[in-house]
Formats: sequence, structure tokens, C-alpha cells
Amino acid sequence: MKHSKKGEFYGDTNKTIYLDGITLTDTVYTHPKVDWHYHEHAYFTFILEGNVIEGNKKEVYNCSPGSLLFHNWQDAHYNIKPDGFTRGFHLEIEKHWFENLSLNSENLEGSSKILDPDIKLLMYKVFRASKIEDNSTDISTQILLLEIISRLQNNFKAVLDKKPKWVTTLDEILHEQFAEPLTLEYLASILNIHPIHLSRDFSKYFHCNLGEYIRKLKVEKALSLMSSQNQSFTEIAYQCGFSDQSHFNRCFREMNEINPSEHKKILFKK
Repeated sequence: MKHSKKGEFYGDTNKTIYLDGITLTDTVYTHPKVDWHYHEHAYFTFILEGNVIEGNKKEVYNCSPGSLLFHNWQDAHYNIKPDGFTRGFHLEIEKHWFENLSLNSENLEGSSKILDPDIKLLMYKVFRASKIEDNSTDISTQILLLEIISRLQNNFKAVLDKKPKWVTTLDEILHEQFAEPLTLEYLASILNIHPIHLSRDFSKYFHCNLGEYIRKLKVEKALSLMSSQNQSFTEIAYQCGFSDQSHFNRCFREMNEINPSEHKKILFKK
């Protein structure tokens, strides 16, 4: 089985940045299929443009722009790239990075598809930091990665602690219907719980209120749609359920600290 070394991915590399225990790689995928292989280090794959299918021993992931996967070291998988342009951003983490910070990585086993909008928004910040060529890239990436790992570990812990079924069901509903008008009463009736119970306990599991979480899902979806150069910001705002482009711009800047046009300029910067 093929063993991929640090910074080695199957395609044309636009850019590689080597930091202390972290490697960032921007790669255009060129292989229609990559047979079973594993990587030397744990890493994230973040799809920026196009589509890719990835399979491991347990699951198959259909990935589109905005899809985020985590793989632990030596976790075997394969890739299939459909026709068309596909580009991925990879963040590799060496074992000594965890050790130097006294972080326990034992619960980050196997491969997983990450749906948490907070982690995705953080990963977009890592990507943007990699495109800004100054001496703050290292410390910015380290801080953002610490936030990502902390949240990822908390999510894994929540699964082990068996959170209530309504929490998982609600998250699925919100991921599917975030662009639609949603009310507390509507969601509570589907979940068969009291609206007060839903309102009171939502932040316990999602770490923000319901309205904030829906806005995060909208902005995260908008970020994925911006990989297409054929859609205007007005079209993206409408598709993601914002009342207008002005509302979209405000929410986008609040969560990303830059406006949509600035992000799009960075996204297509090689």
C-alpha cells in the first residue's frame, strides 16, 4: 500500500507552507483515481473547488466545495475524482505538535466528515492566513488549529457521552432547512419537545443560540458557493436564505472579519 510522506498529495501543488509541526498544502487534484493509501501524519482535507469521492474501511464520503474531512495517521483510504476541476486545501499535523502542547490525540482516531460550522469557519480562516505572506502566518495557524482541535475533541466527547437524540435530529434539520423560515414552535413540534426546553437547552449542546447557529450555517454555505465564479453575491445571499445582500454582507463580515469580495479574491489567489 502506498505511504504518502509529508506534503505529498496526488496532483499539482499550488503552494506548500512548512510551519512548526504543521504543513499546509494547496493542491489541484489531477488523478481520476488514487488507490488505497495512507499518510504519514494526521491531516484535514478541505475541498475548495470541485468534487471528490473518498472511501475508507467504514464509510464513503461524497465531497463538494466546503466539505471537510479529518484523517488520523495511517488511516487507509482511496479517492475518486469525477470529471472537472477539483482543488483541496490540506493541513497536516505531526505527532510532536500534539506532544509539545500536551494534547491527547487518542480520541481522534480514524476518518470523519466534519459538519460543525464553527470548525469549517475556522478552517477557512486558516486557508486565508496561508495566502497572506507575512510573519504572522505561523502563530495565526497555531492558534486557529488549537481552536479546531479543541472543538473536534469536544464533539467526539459529546458523541461518547450520548447526547439526547433530539440534538442530532435538530442538527440534521438545521443543516437541511437553514435557508427556510424556521420558528421555535415549528422545530419544537417536529422534535416533540416543549419550545422552552428547546430554547433553554440549545446553547448547552451548540454553544450559541439558535439564531446564531442558523446564521453560521448560512455563511458556511455561502463560502462553499463562492467557489463558483458564475454566481453573484446577490444570488448567493438569496440561495442561503439571507433577506438581502446587505444582510449577507453584515453576517459574513461578522464571522470572517473580511467582506465576501475580499474572501473571493483570496480564494482564487494561487
